[in-house]
Amino acid sequence: MQLGAFSISLAVKDIAASKQFYEKLGFSVFGGEPSQNWLIMKNGSHVIGLFQGMFEGNLLTFNPGWDQDAQPLPGFTDVRELQKQLKAQGVALASEADESGHGPASFMLVDPDGNTILVDQHV
Repeated sequence: MQLGAFSISLAVKDIAASKQFYEKLGFSVFGGEPSQNWLIMKNGSHVIGLFQGMFEGNLLTFNPGWDQDAQPLPGFTDVRELQKQLKAQGVALASEADESGHGPASFMLVDPDGNTILVDQHV
């Protein structure tokens, strides 16, 4: 199962303070919109998202259709197909993508330890 690009999405209290902290660790802004309280930062191939007021907790995030530089992949498994495969294996989903749609969509699941996983397709 190919899930696409991986990142950690962090629920932060103060996006400016978090940005400054992660810059000290060698991360730089890669994308996002600070006025909308979200930033994507990179350090080599490591990607983190900073999200103020958008999520209750931290998320493991996978982006089908993207590589680690947010560039479209020539071929990938659509988020709806990934969802069908997981459901066929008996995996419970916390939210689901509309299986009749196409293009951008997402679903969420929670691992046995309570970690939330977001599968978020942008293409």
